[in-house]
Amino acid sequence: MARATDEASTTDTLEADGAGVEFRARPESEQRTEADLRIAIYVIVAMVVLFLGSFMYLSINSRRARETGLVGDRLRPCPGTPNCVVSEYGGKASHAEPFGFTGEASAAWKNAKESVISLGGRVEKDTGEYLWATFRSRIWRFVDDVELRMDAGGKAIHVRSASRVGKGDLGVNRKRVERLRDLLKTRGLGA
Repeated sequence: MARATDEASTTDTLEADGAGVEFRARPESEQRTEADLRIAIYVIVAMVVLFLGSFMYLSINSRRARETGLVGDRLRPCPGTPNCVVSEYGGKASHAEPFGFTGEASAAWKNAKESVISLGGRVEKDTGEYLWATFRSRIWRFVDDVELRMDAGGKAIHVRSASRVGKGDLGVNRKRVERLRDLLKTRGLGA
């Protein structure tokens, strides 16, 4: 047996073995609200999964080595994205000053290599005139490349720091170069 009133107070009565059980059906507007909320939660979860997935993809992709090394006798130019700085090409937004030094080039090189390592860099190649090191970000483990080139005649060590993936880096590469410069200054290198 069922009786109905208006939508907001619909009441149904069920009889089972002679005992009546009464329950109140939820209004249709309340059911729609729950459905809308459920859909919103699914959308938010999907967005979070996509966001985290894209960062994981970039992190994994950044572990593949990119072209490093000298082009002619200079470090590679930056690709035109703000996640790279280099001292070899002035007049561009990606320009950073080279590290100047006084004294012996070999002592300056040793100091620069030790400074890179002390900042968390892993030296991948060192010829005495060219150094390639990699740095990993703390959370997502993105890999960045740092390169140094000795210019003994010009009493300078040229630097390039670049992210392997993406376009932006929140200024991480420029800050890394400046931290390296500050460390070299505290170690007595003119930088």
